[in-house]
Parts: sequence; C-alpha cells; structure tokens
Amino acid sequence: MMTPKSGLFLAGSCIAAIAAIGSIFELTSQTPQLGTAPTGIILALSIPLTVLLFLAAVRDARANQ
Repeated sequence: MMTPKSGLFLAGSCIAAIAAIGSIFELTSQTPQLGTAPTGIILALSIPLTVLLFLAAVRDARANQ
C-alpha cells in the first residue's frame, strides 16, 4: 500500500529524473543557460538522487503492505 511518505519519495524521484533529463538536453545544446559546470553538477547529483528516492519509495511501500 502506498503511503503519503512513499508518495513524497516517488514525487521527489520524478522531479530529480526530470532535472537529469533537462540537464542532459542543456549540455547537448552546447550553450547551457546556467553554464556547463552548474548543469553538470545538477546532472551528477540528480541521477543518484533519482535512484535513492525511488528505492526509498519502494521500501516504504513494501514495509506498509
């Protein structure tokens, strides 16, 4: 059963995934609006954050079954 806590984890995972995809598009455009370094940092942080938040959502949902 999905709890509000697991829903928040899942929403955070979705937002981080969107940030990662947006960063990839920005970096491939050759002229990122925030600059190459900040966009690269966002990409580097958002990928593991996506995975961690998704796993936290799954664990929380399984724990509350």
